[in-house]
Amino acid sequence: MFVPTEVIGHRGLGRGTVDGLLENTPESFAAAAAAGASWVEVDVRRSADDVLLAYHNAALPDGRLVVDLPAAECRAAGVATLDEVLDAVPAHVGLDVDVKTVLEDAVDAPARRTVALLAPYLRRQVRFRRLFVCSFDPSVVLAVREQAPGVATAWMPFVRNPVDQAVAGAAGLGCELVAIDARSFGLAGEPERPGRRSPEETVEAAHRAGLRVVSWCPGPADSVRLAAAGMDAVVVDDVPGTVRALAAAAPASARPAG
Repeated sequence: MFVPTEVIGHRGLGRGTVDGLLENTPESFAAAAAAGASWVEVDVRRSADDVLLAYHNAALPDGRLVVDLPAAECRAAGVATLDEVLDAVPAHVGLDVDVKTVLEDAVDAPARRTVALLAPYLRRQVRFRRLFVCSFDPSVVLAVREQAPGVATAWMPFVRNPVDQAVAGAAGLGCELVAIDARSFGLAGEPERPGRRSPEETVEAAHRAGLRVVSWCPGPADSVRLAAAGMDAVVVDDVPGTVRALAAAAPASARPAG
C-alpha cells in the first residue's frame, strides 16, 4: 500500500488555516497534492439530511451540531461536501478517510448511519485509487469490513493508549493498518513515560502482525525520525516542509536524478 515513507496531508494542506486555505476544503486538498502529498486525509461526518460533509468538529463555530443541521446550512457556513472534496483530489492521490461517528449512529436506522452512507463512495473510489478508512471508533472498522469489502481499514487509538494496545487492537479488529499519534512515541514535545515503546519497536511488531503503521501528526524533523524507524506514512500539517525534509534525508541512491 505504501512506499517508504509517504506523506499524507492532514485535512488537506494542514489543520486550521494554512497559507490562507481552510482545512477540509477542495482548495486545501488540491494544494496538498500540488505540494507533494501522495495521500490526503479527509474528515467525514453526516448532516441531518444524510449528506456526507468534510468537517472535523462535531459543531460549527457557533455551537450548532452538524448532525442537527441540513447540509444547506452547513454549506452556508463554509463546510464542503464529500462530493466536492473528491472532485478536487486527483486520482493518483490516495485517500485516508477519517470517519467521525455521532451518537445518532447508535440509534438511527442502519441505512442512515455514517458508514452506511459512506460505503457506496468507498466501493466506487477503491476501484481507481488507493484508499483506506480510519477511525477512533472500532465499530467503523467492523462496519466497513461488512459494507465495503476490499477497503483497507485502520484503527486510531487515542494518544494515551500504549502502542502495545494499539497494535494488538488493530490486529484483533482485522485492520490492515494502525494509526498512532506521534506523541505516543515521545515526539512532538510529549514528556517521557516509563515503558514507552520506541518507533522502531512498534513498527517492527506491527509489520510482524501484518499491519502498516501511520503516525499523526509529527513535524518535519520528527517525520524524518519516524521514517528512519520504518514508518509507512505520516499524516502531517506541514506538507511542503515534510516533503522537503524527507527528500533531504533520503539516501542519495533514492533521490530523483537531476
